[in-house]
Amino acid sequence: MSRKIKLIWDFRGPTAKEIAKHHEKHLKDYIVAEKLSLNITGTTQLSSMHSIAYLVVEEVNMLKVRDALLPHRGEVYSN
Repeated sequence: MSRKIKLIWDFRGPTAKEIAKHHEKHLKDYIVAEKLSLNITGTTQLSSMHSIAYLVVEEVNMLKVRDALLPHRGEVYSN
């Protein structure tokens, strides 16, 4: 089984939380359109001015998804 990679988009400012939630909707649409095997997305509010949206992909698909969606950063996913 390959590793899972968490691709992360950072949003900052007073509307960061709402923007991250909206971005997650687009990530879910991408999963369906590209028929990705994993369906793990989410948002996390790190502070009142910083939230993230994320998508977890299998390492084998990471480059394709990274190049298409341009995340700000990534990390190895552990559930």
